[in-house]
Amino acid sequence: MASTTDTKNYKFNHSMIRVKDPKESVKFYEFLGMKLLKKLEFPEAKFDLYFLGYDSPTAVSGGKNIWDREGLIELTHNHGTESDPNYTINNGNVEPFRGFGHTCISVDNIQAACKRIEDAGYRFQKKLTDGRMRHIAFALDPDGYWVEIVGQKALEETEAVETTDLETYRMNHTMIRVKDAEKSLKFYQEVLGMTLLRTNANEKGGFNLYFLGYSDVPAPGQGTADREGLLELTWNYGTEKNEAFSYHDGNKGPQGFGHICVSVDSLDAACARLESLNVSWKKRLTDGRMKNVAFVLDPDGYWVEIVQNEQFTGEDNF
Repeated sequence: MASTTDTKNYKFNHSMIRVKDPKESVKFYEFLGMKLLKKLEFPEAKFDLYFLGYDSPTAVSGGKNIWDREGLIELTHNHGTESDPNYTINNGNVEPFRGFGHTCISVDNIQAACKRIEDAGYRFQKKLTDGRMRHIAFALDPDGYWVEIVGQKALEETEAVETTDLETYRMNHTMIRVKDAEKSLKFYQEVLGMTLLRTNANEKGGFNLYFLGYSDVPAPGQGTADREGLLELTWNYGTEKNEAFSYHDGNKGPQGFGHICVSVDSLDAACARLESLNVSWKKRLTDGRMKNVAFVLDPDGYWVEIVQNEQFTGEDNF
């Protein structure tokens, strides 16, 4: 394994959410065009992990090794929850447990894509025709997590199109709410090496959106809808001034969202670099039984998993 690390080699690999019934959840995400790429079973600990992502010949990460990808979703299933009538998921959007907001897919023809989802019987938090923002929709997965749907083309361009091609879809971004935008941007840029790609300031609404990723800044006039593996930070003005204010990290009860994950070129060197930057650790490599993963905490206490990209070692750590 390399003794040095370069953040230019890092990738925003996946976002983890807990699910009640993996059969229903896998079915939903496969309906959105994703493919089950890997399943990890831990019978002694009574949980399974399902990794899904876009894998068509035109997908950005299509055909790559699992940890050499961006834009994956990891579903965590704790055995028995599917038959427990009292088990519920925190989707991150209900007070007082807000924090994680949504995942987002970008599609070719948004009107046709939304109609296909609705015709299949899946529910929506927001349809295209709801509210003032007619260019985005939010579907609900089987656990009530919000999945934003955005178009890769102008809304007017796809208005009369009745077909949609799943092979063009992207797992575009994951959104989390942050208390202090300055602290969070510093962490994700200076510590984890991401690039700020786009800022949407909504002064009338009292919030800003920041889109970051491990990629080049788009050219003027070029959007980010064709990308995958981006992180959206949502900052509501004034939260940083309230000492008592905090967001729910998804890992305290009630649970739901678990973490985001960055894959790196050298796990040992990357963790040594993070140590030198005085990060807050949830789990160092040497902690516990799993010596192949580490977890750092961002300024809001969200967990960020660090794993080895097998492209640099030729070996799968899992």
